[in-house]
Amino acid sequence: MSDAAITCSNLSFAWPDDTPVFSDLSFTLTTGRTGLVAPNGSGKSTLLKLIAGELKPATGSVSVNGTLGHLPQSLPLTGSLTVAEVLGVAPVIQALNAVESGDVSEAHFTTIGDDWDIEERTRAQLDRLGLADLHLDRRLSTLSGGQIVSLGLAAQLLKRPDVLLLDEPTNNLDLEARHKLYAVLEGFTGCLLLVSHDRPLLDRMERIAELGADELRFYGGDFSAYEEAVRAEQEVAEKNIRNAEQELKREKRELQQARERADRRQSNAARNLKSAGLPRIFAGNMKRGAQESAGRAGQMHATRVSEAKARLDEAGRALREEQRITLELPDTQVPAGRNLFLGEGMQVRHADRAVFADGGVDLAVRGPERIALTGPNGAGKTTLLRLITGDLAPDDGEIKRNDGRIAYLSQRLDLLDPDRTVAENFAAFAPERPEAERMNLLARFLFRGARAHLPVGVLSGGERLRATLACVLCAEPAPQLLLLDEPTNNLDLVSAGQLESALDSYQGAFVVISHDERFLAEIGVNRWLRLADGELREIGAPAV
Repeated sequence: MSDAAITCSNLSFAWPDDTPVFSDLSFTLTTGRTGLVAPNGSGKSTLLKLIAGELKPATGSVSVNGTLGHLPQSLPLTGSLTVAEVLGVAPVIQALNAVESGDVSEAHFTTIGDDWDIEERTRAQLDRLGLADLHLDRRLSTLSGGQIVSLGLAAQLLKRPDVLLLDEPTNNLDLEARHKLYAVLEGFTGCLLLVSHDRPLLDRMERIAELGADELRFYGGDFSAYEEAVRAEQEVAEKNIRNAEQELKREKRELQQARERADRRQSNAARNLKSAGLPRIFAGNMKRGAQESAGRAGQMHATRVSEAKARLDEAGRALREEQRITLELPDTQVPAGRNLFLGEGMQVRHADRAVFADGGVDLAVRGPERIALTGPNGAGKTTLLRLITGDLAPDDGEIKRNDGRIAYLSQRLDLLDPDRTVAENFAAFAPERPEAERMNLLARFLFRGARAHLPVGVLSGGERLRATLACVLCAEPAPQLLLLDEPTNNLDLVSAGQLESALDSYQGAFVVISHDERFLAEIGVNRWLRLADGELREIGAPAV
């Protein structure tokens, strides 16, 4: 649709604590692929929800020209739904089956409408996204996180949208599924607005939109071009700051010199007048004239200093301030020979379907091993982590765990109570820490002041991940084994880099599930496992 568009006029929105997110935001977005970027908590997901009509602005208006599709960051789906129900095709398929069985009631034809080919279109869409083997009557509870994300996207595409809003669509997707998604989006001809921290996906965008408090700045080209443009802007800003600082020093120096000259002239004039023996009234007039002249010169220099300060402030505002989390993992020492986990013949069944191959899977984690667990979506990677942590009991097999604490970060980010604040959740995980220490730790995760007292339920995906990381990593006692399931999902690129550095220096053991090859290459993995076709195998490090 060539006239597909999003228009926001004078849009304003605030958090529940009245902290403003945007103020008087106006922009128009037409056809093409646009990547929306900003640090976590800046309001990217909120903006998408406002455009989708899920939230109401405090002031201003939003209009969408064309059929809208919206894939949110957290899919509001329950495990009891079937694939057909998630796709929104279950009523049409039931009506088609009824007609084929001889029931020609008008209600069935009304339900079907023009969708006589719905099953073919559905199967074709699932196939395009790597879900060709998914039965329409399968329950969501048996699907992986990546399969659910792909299924959610398929549901939106079946609407044949003109305007498509996607919030972190590659979360939990394996590499094959990501490349299928890339191909689907490159073929989309409507108006696409996408939030992502996936560099390869952002490099497939035609423009980048940077969200600020009161404007949306557009940069032509992909994410790499955007980074280059920002880098150039920063270099100019830094140069302008240096020049403004030098100018301010010079003006201050000239002001001081002018004051010293005026003081010397005034002192010399007083001595000369006294020695000249002039009448007092004449001497007074000359003294006042000298003071006024010195005052005018001083005022001129003071004005120049004030103007130089203003130019320095203006140059400083152009310089971007990067908010970084300060992430230091607990100082945990794990001896090389210690067994942290041993599982033999582990098997889990979902609705009588075995997750692993006959005989189950074996896994041992010893000492400070750094394990990457890879494999396709739906292979059972998250199930294996839940077996390690004890969140899930095996139907068959034996498990032994060390007494040391195991910390588990779920990809679903469902560990925290959404109705309690960040600070209250953290206090529940670390009750022995003094409150001042807890607040200092939360500040390192960028929860400062009022942000620490927001309910978890209103946080963005990236903020919720940061809050969960704080609770998981800073709880006591320090964990000897970390289990991280897609830990970079929703993290902005700066925070992901901080997590890489922290894991690289961590002295305990970890098992990480991630489809981010660059992330895995940076965290010092020394053991690679692949779970596929029900079997867990040791593999060599992939070439990245």
